Amino acid sequence: MDGIGPVALYGRCSTEDNQDPKTSRGWQFGNATKFVEPFGAEVVAEFFDIGQSRSVPWDRRHEASRLLAELKNPRRGWHAVVVGEGTRCWFGNQFSLIAPRFEAYGVDLWVPELGGKYDPRNPSHKMLMSVLGGMSESERQHVQARVRAAMDAQVVNEGRHQGGRAPYGFVTVDGGPHPNPKKAAEGFRLRVLAVDEFCAAVVRRIFAEYIAGMGDRAIAEGLNRDGIPCPSRQKPEQNKHRLADGWQGSTVRVIVENPKYTGYAFFGRWTRHEVLLDPDDVAAGHVVRFRRAAPDKVVRSRMPAHPQIISVEEFTQAQLIRQGKGAGGLATACKAERSGRPTKRPYLFRGRLRHAECQRKMEGAPRKAMYYRCASRTLVPGSEVAGEHPPSVYLREDVLTEAVNAWIGGLFAPENVDRTVAALLEAQEPEKRSETKHGSARQRLTKAEEELKRFQNAIKAGVDPAALVEGINEAQASRAVAQAELVDVPTARGFEAAEIQAMIDALGDVGAKLADAKPESLADVYKRLDLQVLYTHIGREADVSINLTANVGNAYVRGGT
Repeated sequence: MDGIGPVALYGRCSTEDNQDPKTSRGWQFGNATKFVEPFGAEVVAEFFDIGQSRSVPWDRRHEASRLLAELKNPRRGWHAVVVGEGTRCWFGNQFSLIAPRFEAYGVDLWVPELGGKYDPRNPSHKMLMSVLGGMSESERQHVQARVRAAMDAQVVNEGRHQGGRAPYGFVTVDGGPHPNPKKAAEGFRLRVLAVDEFCAAVVRRIFAEYIAGMGDRAIAEGLNRDGIPCPSRQKPEQNKHRLADGWQGSTVRVIVENPKYTGYAFFGRWTRHEVLLDPDDVAAGHVVRFRRAAPDKVVRSRMPAHPQIISVEEFTQAQLIRQGKGAGGLATACKAERSGRPTKRPYLFRGRLRHAECQRKMEGAPRKAMYYRCASRTLVPGSEVAGEHPPSVYLREDVLTEAVNAWIGGLFAPENVDRTVAALLEAQEPEKRSETKHGSARQRLTKAEEELKRFQNAIKAGVDPAALVEGINEAQASRAVAQAELVDVPTARGFEAAEIQAMIDALGDVGAKLADAKPESLADVYKRLDLQVLYTHIGREADVSINLTANVGNAYVRGGT
């Protein structure tokens, strides 16, 4: 017997459960060497993946993919590969997907669990390797279940902080020796949450303002105006993945929705889900996605586990307000916005005038005359828009009113009505508007049906249907909603000239209302026409649009004001 000759070693370790890569590599390669040395093997190459889950396919592991690439190299210097433990190297059906590639290039696979070289023509070997992959998958799932159950119990019974970044308002401090005697003997310490007084005061302010009726963005703008550092700027070492560009509405929302501020420990609010990278290519494996967990999957400590920043009553009140906004739709969510507040004097362009530079609504600023203003101080400090935005942009109301009224009066003057009707008829583009009306629902329906088809193909290819249940349910729900929208919403159509003329007649005597010049009359005209103005301070130009109905095209005009 000439012996095996030069071989390459392959191994893998995951760092998720604190495995020591050096130790793991040592025993795996030690086992592999002892296994093949009696057969005359000489180790000439090593491939070892660190921090790679066994569920990741070989093509997506760094060292495994490099090994597969070397198969094509006729000068690789080895013609066999040996592993230290098969369950660490292959998962599920991975072996059946890569073994033919080794066979095609004349490279033998030596697996300790087989007691020798893998023979692709031996049905017993194929069956054993399939069982081995199933055992590897089962072992991983059982470990995950046991670890999650243990962590849930630690949170419920002990209120233990399970690691990760401390929420804004807290810091992690030394809590004494680790409860596990073995870890305590090795020097590990327990970490607990303590209050960061400066940040805790900000959290209390956020909750107080939210309960008082302010929205997420309004609270964020106030914090930015007061120069309070955002979480990513306050603790940059914990937020290297963020831009530290100021408070955002989403940052406020995350704080308002975090129950840990009540002093109780919570765990499992977000869970890992493994979904197919491509349902049409099962061999590409899975990727991890984090999703908000169902309420029954979230656990809470029985007793307070750390200092309280917000009372349970305040937190509950804030959640009821947020749920009320969500249930009431956009109208309820916008109650705290500027456009919903009563005012002592009329603002003709209230909610209808935006600044082109930042796309924000311009606010009324009464002086000796009425102005509309867009101030840069309410922008996020350091943002790109803030850097280019003038300190303040002003637009005088009477100047804008005069230009807008002259344009509207010309459109609806008796001698120009026929021309206006003809322009609106030409601007309708029925097919385009119909697509706008139903396009979103149609796109979601098409996407849902494509996803369902991919899942069906994946099941036919051998994927366990249980692994796709969640995705299938989501796709079916999306399809049902889109179908309902297409049935309930009437099909958009173009309007005839007589119908457009009737709409114009319904507006009343537009010219008389404009000539009246009373704020109530002008505001009524602007509302009926759905007037919108986009102001560009460079060049002092206003882009004005009107819209008779959702089904009639917009008429635009641009000109200096």
